[in-house]
Formats: sequence, structure tokens, C-alpha cells
Amino acid sequence: MGVTSESTVDNSLLDLTASFKAYDVRGIVGESITVPMVEAIGAAFVEVVGLRGETILVGGDMRPSSPDFCQAFAVGATKRGASVKLLDLISTDELYFASGRFNAAGAMFTASHNPAAYNGIKMTRPGAVPLSSESGLNEIRDLTRRYLDEGIPVVEELGQVGVKDVLKDYAEYLRALVDLSGSRPLKVVVDAGNGMAGLTTPAVLGDQLLPALPLDIVPMYFELDGTFPNHEANPLEPANLVDLQAAVVAHGADIGLAFDGDADRCFVIDEKGDPVSPSAVTALVARREIARAQAAGEERPTVIHNLITSRAVPELIAADGGRPVRTRVGHSFIKAVMAEEGAVFGGEHSAHYYFRDFFNADTGMLAAMHVLAALGEQPLPLSELGAEYEPYVASGEINSTVEDKAGAIARVRAEYDRPGVTVDELDGTTFTADSGEWWFNLRPSNTEPYLRFNGEAQDAATLAEVRDAVLAIVRA
Repeated sequence: MGVTSESTVDNSLLDLTASFKAYDVRGIVGESITVPMVEAIGAAFVEVVGLRGETILVGGDMRPSSPDFCQAFAVGATKRGASVKLLDLISTDELYFASGRFNAAGAMFTASHNPAAYNGIKMTRPGAVPLSSESGLNEIRDLTRRYLDEGIPVVEELGQVGVKDVLKDYAEYLRALVDLSGSRPLKVVVDAGNGMAGLTTPAVLGDQLLPALPLDIVPMYFELDGTFPNHEANPLEPANLVDLQAAVVAHGADIGLAFDGDADRCFVIDEKGDPVSPSAVTALVARREIARAQAAGEERPTVIHNLITSRAVPELIAADGGRPVRTRVGHSFIKAVMAEEGAVFGGEHSAHYYFRDFFNADTGMLAAMHVLAALGEQPLPLSELGAEYEPYVASGEINSTVEDKAGAIARVRAEYDRPGVTVDELDGTTFTADSGEWWFNLRPSNTEPYLRFNGEAQDAATLAEVRDAVLAIVRA
């Protein structure tokens, strides 16, 4: 049964602090995100960002509630004097493209990888500049509350609503950044998870809108269905990759690609059915972007990586003549540092990949195209090509339910803050052996009673020893 946007909630009682997060708005449809609330957000967005007389680009993913929410946002925005172009069904990176290409503010209705009952809004200033709680989102929340309580004041000259299709422009733009026409023939299995990659993959990698590439695309779950009938559109969970892994092996494919619901993240599977870590993808794409920037005359291109990507990432960036810059976890931080540093590329362990040539925004499709290009321009299989990018053994993210997170970190620090270990607090607390044998990071969740462990070591035995010792202290 589908989820609708209808609600019997008393909007005057809505707790907006529950749905306004650090980087976006997100909630359960009809309960913590409603049509009247979205209309008020559209009006508040215009006021806070200063968009009266401007045009806003508004689109949404395949969730059943997205069309109603797009319309409601448009109503609220036009009441405050902004015009709206409805982009209809789009991926999140398609919205970023449109916002950057046309230098217009944008709103994307999606809950990314969250289950079907959820929806939300990602908003950008013109040029795909993100809004966060530190750069306008809290002000929008407060004004939304006022509009819900007092009504939206309507300007004399209402904005207009029109329709715009940007899919072909998006596909052409990506193909201009990565030329796949000279690739050796590749068989590519793509699991869209019933999400927006079911629309964007045929447009970008197939022959639906543009000339065919030497890619044999094997589609999985391309039907747009926001109820996610096959599996959740969250490839960060290993269980959601099982179908793709089996299909890659069964089809004798060269590579598998898995996208999340709004198609801004991409995960990669090699020809053996094994996952290629996002850190390895970051290193591979960084190498290509550094070389391209150097060829254009940039002496030492900057590449951003967050602090829990593999140590191999900054090592390879430096070896290739780039300048690695380490950041906190989170796309708003990455995008801000990308802009400050003029970075050519940025990558996160969560499979978000950011490109200067894509308005400093993240796009899973462009990252996938770089991997396809690297694979297609040489004869080795992906498992061998990718091996050099994964020299260390990683733990993945391990969550521990801990009420006193500060106390748990203090206990670990008492044990590990010693000679031969460097400790820093850029994001959570990171402990690094000066010998280079291991490192680990502990980050408290802002919203759940979780303490997140990520670690890496030179070999599996060392990782197991450090991981088990730290988790025993955390969970004591």
C-alpha cells in the first residue's frame, strides 16, 4: 500500500525541531511532514534566501508523496512572490546540476535511502550552494512555524508556476565531463533499487536520449516505485547489495553499480561480486581528477577526504602530486571546504563524491562514470585494478548503544592517549598509532544513543586486536 501525503495532524502542534535536521528537512509523511507545513516552508524559503522575483527549481523523487509536496512548496513560494519551475521526477544530483547550471535556488523532495513512509526536502541557494542549520535552515524553520500559526502573507504580485525538463541537459553535461565513447566494451549491472537511477541511468549511460556507448547495461529494479518492493534503496547496508552481487556473477559482468533512492550515492561491485570500498573509489577518482587538473596547468590540485576514509586516500593523493585536505564527516562540511580550498574533488566513506566541475556538489553518476572510464581504458578486471587502492584492512562502521558517550570516550582515551599515539578531535576523537599500524575514530551520533567506531590497520589480525579491545572498553 502506498504512502500518501494526506494528514489529519494538527499543524499548529507540529514539532518542527523533529523534522528540521542539520542539512535537510525529513520526517514521516502525514505525521512530521505535511502539505500545509511544506507550503509554509516554500514561503519561508523565499523570505530567508531572498528569492522574491526570482525563479526556484523544484523537483522530487518517486515517493508517492513527492508530487503533492512539490505542488505545495510551489504554492507557498509563489505566495511570497517567487516563480517556480517544476522539474518533475529527478534525482538529487539532477537538482544540483540544474541549480548550478541555471544559477537558481532549488528544492528537492526526497528522503534519500530512508523507508517508504518518509519524505523530506534538500534545499540549495543559487549555484547549488547547500543550506544547513548553520546557513539558513534554522531561520526557515522558525519562519515556517510563524506562517503555520499566523498564515502566509500573500504579496500583490504572485509568482508564476511552469515546467522544465533538465534530464537531457544533465546527461549531456555528465558525458562532456567523462568521455566513455572510447571504452572497451563493458557489461554493467545497475541496481536502481526502484529509485531515481532507473530514470537517470538510461539517459546518461544508455541510448535513451543520447548516442549509445560501448556499455551493455543490465537493469535491475529500474521501475520507479517509492514503496521499494524489492529492497530498501540503501546500498550502505550489505543486505541490499546481495541481489546485485549475485547478478554480476550470473551475467559475467565487468562491474555492478548500486544507487540509493535519490541516486546521489553510488556503490561499486567488482566482477567477482565483491564490494569496492568507497575509499578505493575516492582514491581512484582522485587520481583521475588530479591528472586532469595537472594537465590543465594546476600545479598541486587539492582533494578533500573526510577523516574516516582509508589512510590510503591521502597517501595516494600526495603521491600523485595532489594536496590532501582532511575534513569532518558530512556533506555540508565537505561542500564548504571544497569551495574554500578550490578543491577539484572530494570523497566520503559513505559513497558521496563531490566535484568542482559539478558545482562542488555530490553526484553518484559522475563517480560511476569515472570508475567505468578507468576500467574501460585498460585490460585488467576491476578486482585487480582496484587492489592497489585498498592496501589496508578496514572495520566498517560499528555502532555501540551507549547512553554516556562522553564517558565511554574518556575511558578509551585513558587507555590509548599515550606515547606513540596521536589523538585529535576534528570530528569525534581519532587515535592514530605513530607507527602507522592502525588508527580508529569514535564519533557520537547526534540523534541516537550510538557511539560509532571506524578503524583501519595494516593487517586483519592487528585490526581485530584493536577493534575488540576498544569495543570492550566502550561497552563496559
